[in-house]
Amino acid sequence: MKSPSFSIVRRSSLIIFLLLLSAFSYAQLSGGGEANPSLHTNRQALQRWQNMRFGMFIHWGPVSLRGTEIGWSRGTQVPKHDYDSLYKEFDPVLFNAAEWVRIAKEAGMKYMVLVTKHHDGFCLWPSAYTDYDISATPYGKDIVQQLADACNKQGILFGTYYSILDWWNPLYPGNHGNPPKDSTKTDRVGYTRYLYHQVDELVNRYHTQILWFDGQWEKPWTHEAGMKLYAHLRGLKDDLLINNRVDKGPVQGTKNTGIYAGDFLTPEQKIGTFDLVNPWESCITIARQWAWKPNDKVKSTKEIIHTLARTAGGNGNLLLNVSPMLDGRIELRQQKRLKEAGSWLKKYGESIYGTLGGPYMPGDHMTSTRKAHRIYLHLLESPGRQLVLPSPGKATVKEVRLLYGEPLHYTRKKGSLVIELPETLPDPWDNVIVLELNKPAKDISPIHVKN
Repeated sequence: MKSPSFSIVRRSSLIIFLLLLSAFSYAQLSGGGEANPSLHTNRQALQRWQNMRFGMFIHWGPVSLRGTEIGWSRGTQVPKHDYDSLYKEFDPVLFNAAEWVRIAKEAGMKYMVLVTKHHDGFCLWPSAYTDYDISATPYGKDIVQQLADACNKQGILFGTYYSILDWWNPLYPGNHGNPPKDSTKTDRVGYTRYLYHQVDELVNRYHTQILWFDGQWEKPWTHEAGMKLYAHLRGLKDDLLINNRVDKGPVQGTKNTGIYAGDFLTPEQKIGTFDLVNPWESCITIARQWAWKPNDKVKSTKEIIHTLARTAGGNGNLLLNVSPMLDGRIELRQQKRLKEAGSWLKKYGESIYGTLGGPYMPGDHMTSTRKAHRIYLHLLESPGRQLVLPSPGKATVKEVRLLYGEPLHYTRKKGSLVIELPETLPDPWDNVIVLELNKPAKDISPIHVKN
């Protein structure tokens, strides 16, 4: 079968118009929303996080005793009474916070987000505002504190996920599963007070750097409540990063820019779209289920590396979810994949960390990143013996080479860059070619390439 080829498609005025329109429309995305137009994201903290590009998401709790999905299996796969009693058996004696962080570092991850309370309402820390928490389990030790300390010691940015909805808490007005909740006991004001107390604990006690909200879609949470919570948290800690699920806006793409609160978009189980203005982070599972499931299908190393490259090429971050087992260990299959991805990053991390997406738009077979005077072409599939691309705008190409490899012969033909490739490319997953330019790569407008 003939190898896929790259044909040239010049940038059209329509594409440029749409990109400019996008930049204009999205200019006020990050911040406090329409109620707080002067409240803005801490740009230094946001840029530091964007430069990291790769983080670990962790979904874990008493539900690992059943191997079903966290939150969603309560009242469906697992009867509510059974689900709500799992904490009485939760004793992950092999949990080792330092080991989890070591695994993340070895994978090349720069930050971590722990699910501290999912939709099921169980808290992985000893909260002063509920008894449904880690202190009531046979294990009894503060998971959140151990992980926060281990991240701090090993130089990993620590973040926490917190579900706005809570199907366990009798005060919360929403409901999921059967039987239905007794609505006479719900109290929206009382539950909101509870929520504020708990997120304050995460900020003040554990010094979380990221608050990753979820569950905002249910009716009890409002747009006004989201903007108010964002403003409150920004007042507690100015450099705290808060995702857009604090509010009611869409997780990716927005037509009402400046209306909703939040610092970054959160496409789920898919790679976000190319966006040089709106910060975004794709949250994607390493397996199929968010929480641990015995014999769940785990993504290949190639899938993980390609997902990371495509995410960075679109100018986003990747938050890759792992799912520890009931005893507290991260299973060996997941560890193996993470270690292999980390080995690739040890060699090619320069083309991921601290980069800007593009200028060549992401495609099926290639994506690109850039930094300083370099463009990094990520060949996800071999184009054959030649790679033909539009020339990079007004920049002059001074050299073409494999990253940490041999120089490659290239020619310029009628606005095209023709790169000669070796018969066999050196990397089995993602081969990175460097274009050395005579000017900063960030100044080049996006270039569309048709596969």
